[in-house]
Amino acid sequence: MNKLKVSPACSEPAAPAMLLGPRFKLRNLARSLVSFIIITMAGRFPKDEPRYRAAYRSGVLEERVGLAYGILESCSLCPRRCGVDRARGEKGYCRAGLLPAVSSYNPHFGEEDPLVGLHGSGTIFMTHCNLLCHFCQNYDISHLEHGHEVGGDRLAEMMLELQGIGCHNINFVTPTHYLPQILKALALAAGQGLAVPLVYNTGGYDAVETLRLLDGVFDIYMPDLKFMDKAAAAEYCDAPDYPQAAQASILEMHRQVGDLVLDDRGIALRGLLVRHLVLPEGLAGTREAMRFLAAKVSSNTYVNIMDQYHPCGEIGALSPLRRRITLKEYEEAVRAAEEEGLSRLDERKRLRFRLI
Repeated sequence: MNKLKVSPACSEPAAPAMLLGPRFKLRNLARSLVSFIIITMAGRFPKDEPRYRAAYRSGVLEERVGLAYGILESCSLCPRRCGVDRARGEKGYCRAGLLPAVSSYNPHFGEEDPLVGLHGSGTIFMTHCNLLCHFCQNYDISHLEHGHEVGGDRLAEMMLELQGIGCHNINFVTPTHYLPQILKALALAAGQGLAVPLVYNTGGYDAVETLRLLDGVFDIYMPDLKFMDKAAAAEYCDAPDYPQAAQASILEMHRQVGDLVLDDRGIALRGLLVRHLVLPEGLAGTREAMRFLAAKVSSNTYVNIMDQYHPCGEIGALSPLRRRITLKEYEEAVRAAEEEGLSRLDERKRLRFRLI
């Protein structure tokens, strides 16, 4: 297992890359097929099967692939709506090409408890990003483009390998700009026995019409809710419409999958899980974000109030984001969530700050 290089602009490394040899890949593909057979014989289908299984059998998934690739011809996958022809190799704000680029893939044990379970969340870190926050905590992946282009067959193999080693889900990190390619690879993987839930792990800057292509496909949505103030979003993400776009996207995600549902082991099957990164000086608009989730989405929304912000990327010495948050700022964020009526808060993240 190799670690990604750390960007000089960041103080912490990104997730480790897993580089699998041919024998390891073959063994895990075999395991994936065996696990699919066991799940089927155990009667999991159709009661608890991931939503994309039915979409694959009915042909709906293939239809969605075609619709998604059509968007690439004048790209409007995200609210930036660059209009470039990515099908012909043109690149827009995200700088993503036609082929998907992957930075790393591996079982991840640092995600939320309902995703990690016993064997980890099968994360696939996509290179590039449509939001490109100036303080991105994975700056080397999003801005510096660390990663490698892969074909659809290889992306499908990655999903099957992660399932084969026991991961509870396939977790696409920053998938928005590669949605068509992911759907195409998913159709291939489903035909070869993929049978674990899919996680759409996004920065929250999504277009509602694009998300509708995922209805009946993705099981778990995990968006960020980064900003509630357009001025802050404009300054740090060049996206003044972020608050409006993120709120609309979260409402659509919840419409599709509802509140987070867990199995008897506490592992996520489907639903919405929202992340909120607490920023210095209250720049994330935490109370307003929590009020929106409780009042407009659901008071039963599962929320991870994240404490791990660290100065990174393009944050200068005079920026209010030049420092980490304090314990007081974090406790105020948690209190705001509770006062606004939210109670499903990710406990492990809360305890971690206190132990530090």
